[in-house]
Amino acid sequence: MIGDWIASLFAAFVIDPVEADIRQRLEEMQAPVQVVAQVGDCLRTTGPALVDRASGDLWWAATTAISVTTGLTSPAELLDANNAACAPVANYLISAEAEA
Repeated sequence: MIGDWIASLFAAFVIDPVEADIRQRLEEMQAPVQVVAQVGDCLRTTGPALVDRASGDLWWAATTAISVTTGLTSPAELLDANNAACAPVANYLISAEAEA
């Protein structure tokens, strides 16, 4: 029961803001429309895995939420670059951050 509560909090305070932040960053970087459009597909596939992990590992959920909120962890780091839906988004963000 606590795991479900943590999972819903994690989704509300991490997944949703991460999606908004990634979209904003990509638009500011003038990323190709195809990359911006894939953010939703990426988080629909990666989001549930992150929520499952958060519900099973409360320490990870708390530290991840804090580090994303404070900016210590980039949203791109939460994306699964091995996931076909996330690879273009993650690679674009990581390469843009490396150039900055």
